[in-house]
Amino acid sequence: MKQYSPEEMKKIFQNRCQTLANYLKDNDFGACVFIDSEEHRDPNLAYYTNHPTDAILIVFSDSYTVLIAWDENLAKQNAFYDRLIPYTRYKNDKLQALKALLNACSSHALNSKVELPPYLTYPTYLKFIDCLNNYDCRCKEDGAHQFAISCRQIKDEYEIECTKEAARIGDLIIDEIESMIKNGQIKTETDVALLIEKRLRENGCQRTGFDTLAAGPARSFAIHAFPGYTGGQWPAQGLSILDFGVVYNGYTSDTTVTVAKGPLTKEQEKQLNLVQKAYDESLALYLPEHKIVDAAKKTDSVFAKEKRKMPHTLGHAIGLEIHESPRVSSRADADLIFKPGMILTCEPGLYDMEIGGCRLENDVLITQDGHEVLTHSRIIRI
Repeated sequence: MKQYSPEEMKKIFQNRCQTLANYLKDNDFGACVFIDSEEHRDPNLAYYTNHPTDAILIVFSDSYTVLIAWDENLAKQNAFYDRLIPYTRYKNDKLQALKALLNACSSHALNSKVELPPYLTYPTYLKFIDCLNNYDCRCKEDGAHQFAISCRQIKDEYEIECTKEAARIGDLIIDEIESMIKNGQIKTETDVALLIEKRLRENGCQRTGFDTLAAGPARSFAIHAFPGYTGGQWPAQGLSILDFGVVYNGYTSDTTVTVAKGPLTKEQEKQLNLVQKAYDESLALYLPEHKIVDAAKKTDSVFAKEKRKMPHTLGHAIGLEIHESPRVSSRADADLIFKPGMILTCEPGLYDMEIGGCRLENDVLITQDGHEVLTHSRIIRI
């Protein structure tokens, strides 16, 4: 992965904050607030500061930023901000901290209008209103927080580099898994899940993007097997599924491998071929300015010809979260299009109680003139 200097990293986060500040000015707001806590995780905080967790962020209309962090040392090491204040200064009381910092930095605000997070509960919102009684507090579903989410749809160069590194490491793990199942070193769902956990950390990743899903033939009929993995045999004769992602610098990959261990029935072979066909034909439509709904409808049509139906959408965007917008769905807005900088999954799948499940999933970057498949998941036959 390209190495970024501290100055380059600072500029990346400053540019993001400036874009948000421009939005605030255009919409006549003096500041907006993001809160990441156990009650609600908000990846927008990491998007604007690089701080991983547990903090309040205030972004003012002149792009000045105040980070109120629970872990001051972690923030000093990782985050980008104009002013850092530890939670402890206000006895870990988010309301008092927010009030004090809004007052102290009022010169950076266009006016007294402050947008609060839309995920606040109504009782909590009332507490904010009461505490910040000298501010015109608003809470909007389609405001600055939604604007931040829309900005995250189009990845910048740094985000693309991080996702590519996650994809590279995920590919290394898939290659090793294929080798180990062929020589008999992996025997159970737990074996493969713990191997992923070990290898991702050895390669500089932070965690899995979600709980790993490893399901042998007896459980692969589930879209997301529950529990995620057991001590059951994996792979075994039939169709086994492995769905996992690894997180590098906050950005996750998302891949699904199907392992087909013979001898297979005619129905199992047909299902494998159908999923591969749907993947190939739908992936070809992941093109800039093309309608997202068309890619999803292509998979639907491939399956419908054989009287089969996929019980989930064809894909979704990935980034700081495993499921981001937009969704690649046959129910998507007809005007929604693929845009350069989007990174989305393509993951057709079919599931049957008798046949078992098959899903093939890779991560796809939309480019100016086409697409780039970042991961190299596949149907593995043994």
